[in-house]
Amino acid sequence: MWCKAMVYIIDTTMRDAHQSLLATRFRTRDMLPIAETIDEAGFYSLEVWGGATFDAPLRFLREDPWIRLRLIRERVKKTKLQMLLRGQNLVGYRHYPDDVVEKFVELAYRNGIDIFRVFDALNDTRNMRTSIKTAKKLGAEVQGAICYTISPVHNIEYYLRVAEELLALGADYITIKDMAGILEPHVAYELVHRLKHELRVKVDVHTHATGGLAVATYLEAVRAGADYINTAISPLAFGTAQPGIQSVYYALPPQKRPRINMKAIDKISKYLRRVIEEKYIHLLNWRILLPNPDVIIHQIPGGMFSNLIAQLREQKALDKLDEVLEEVPRVREELGWPPLVTPLSQIVGTQAVLNVLVGRYKVIPKETRDYVKGLYGRPPAPIKPEIKKLILGDEEPINVRPADLLEPMLDKCRRELEKLGYIEKEEDILTYCLFPQQALEFFKLRREGRIEEPTKPQGYGKVVTVIIDGREYRVGVEGVSIDVIEAAAPIPAIAAAPSPIPIQAVAQTVSAGAAAAEGEPVKAPMAGKIIKILVKPGQRVGKGDKLVVLESMKMYTDIVAPRAGTVTAVVVKEGENVEAGQPLLYIK
Repeated sequence: MWCKAMVYIIDTTMRDAHQSLLATRFRTRDMLPIAETIDEAGFYSLEVWGGATFDAPLRFLREDPWIRLRLIRERVKKTKLQMLLRGQNLVGYRHYPDDVVEKFVELAYRNGIDIFRVFDALNDTRNMRTSIKTAKKLGAEVQGAICYTISPVHNIEYYLRVAEELLALGADYITIKDMAGILEPHVAYELVHRLKHELRVKVDVHTHATGGLAVATYLEAVRAGADYINTAISPLAFGTAQPGIQSVYYALPPQKRPRINMKAIDKISKYLRRVIEEKYIHLLNWRILLPNPDVIIHQIPGGMFSNLIAQLREQKALDKLDEVLEEVPRVREELGWPPLVTPLSQIVGTQAVLNVLVGRYKVIPKETRDYVKGLYGRPPAPIKPEIKKLILGDEEPINVRPADLLEPMLDKCRRELEKLGYIEKEEDILTYCLFPQQALEFFKLRREGRIEEPTKPQGYGKVVTVIIDGREYRVGVEGVSIDVIEAAAPIPAIAAAPSPIPIQAVAQTVSAGAAAAEGEPVKAPMAGKIIKILVKPGQRVGKGDKLVVLESMKMYTDIVAPRAGTVTAVVVKEGENVEAGQPLLYIK
């Protein structure tokens, strides 16, 4: 039996859709031409910010995420804008103090966010308290999001209990956040029905098309009385993203269909098809486009799946993907069944990658250690004792709200940036608080005039054809203006190129300085960037002492001394990118 009330549509094209399909590489300049048309489409709201769309533009696209939000807000006049906020994590991968959370929510609201979809990766509502209360105080709309997952400890009663806690904190309505696309239609009906009738609350359902269930899940959710569902605009739809509005609209009974301007949708769709073919086709992987019924087993969300592919490609180990997919559920069970949503999806996924590439728990990133220690909140189930012992030793996890242990840091960040002379706007302080390393790199480029304006067309994101030994390869180029390169340093004709240098000779040249060092090399376990070097030549170290901090796959890993000895040479420098197996220093 269908009720007659119309369902509202939340569009995810400019956030979750491209995060899931294009590894969050969709540029602001390519969103702006369709912003005004999307505003005319009749959506309840547009999800345009938050999640990885703060981190990735800063890290990979050299864009200011605050500028993106402002530019979209300038063009979208009628439709509400919303963001995905990770509770106490905000848009990062660790907890931040309350003063940072409060200021971030305030500035996001001031820059144009009307609706905050707030979640916590562990459904620990203690981690959502500050952001929800701050948003409500400002007058924003709050969606209290429940992270849906399947495990021995996650059931309907569990989700109803979390929903009650969110409503008590002030959430306006409940979002069922099914990040992996594993919400089965009959479960969606029961969960929505019970939320509506037992808690008397509006319900929003967010799912992904990863497992092929999404359209059927939406139909059952709407039949049970869901007030909102989330879709994207094809071709940035389906696969590991949300199902396309073009399909969902016609799948709904006529009395439930929202007032969507399908002519505007068609115009946007044609634009997206053209821009993806011209600039982003190299980012699409067939694995994320096809329905994957195995998602019910490994439960990997769309954004995490595309990110795993990008991580393995960076490590030159894409052939290990199937092994990683098998390792993910093992790690998840060992760590107490955390839902696979950022930042826990990143922690579990990266640990699974390292387990496959290096050996099970041979390398443990700082974030994994912090999770086991309780610094992300309460795990849904107890962590396996042997894993806890392996990671923490005799140390005991904390049992308080993690943010209560954090010192305020907003003023400290402000003073540091003022000293460096990098503050151009108040939002820069928040960017630095959240991602200090990436922020400083960005601010330096900005001061040097090397950041392109998003409103100016230029040659970023091109696909070029390279011919090697008579074979053509299509290569995607990100973050570099090809036109500028060609003007500054023309590439010589292939016929004039010198004979190739044997790979062995290159390896000998690269390692020439290291070969002269005495002792045993300490090598990078995986590709990454050197964030900090903690020792100097001549320094004595003990077994297990921290030597280098390596950033890899958005996680920080301490490289430790394999045995006691003296550092004879450090052969890398801070900020340098290294490959797996590359010597970092030598110990004798």
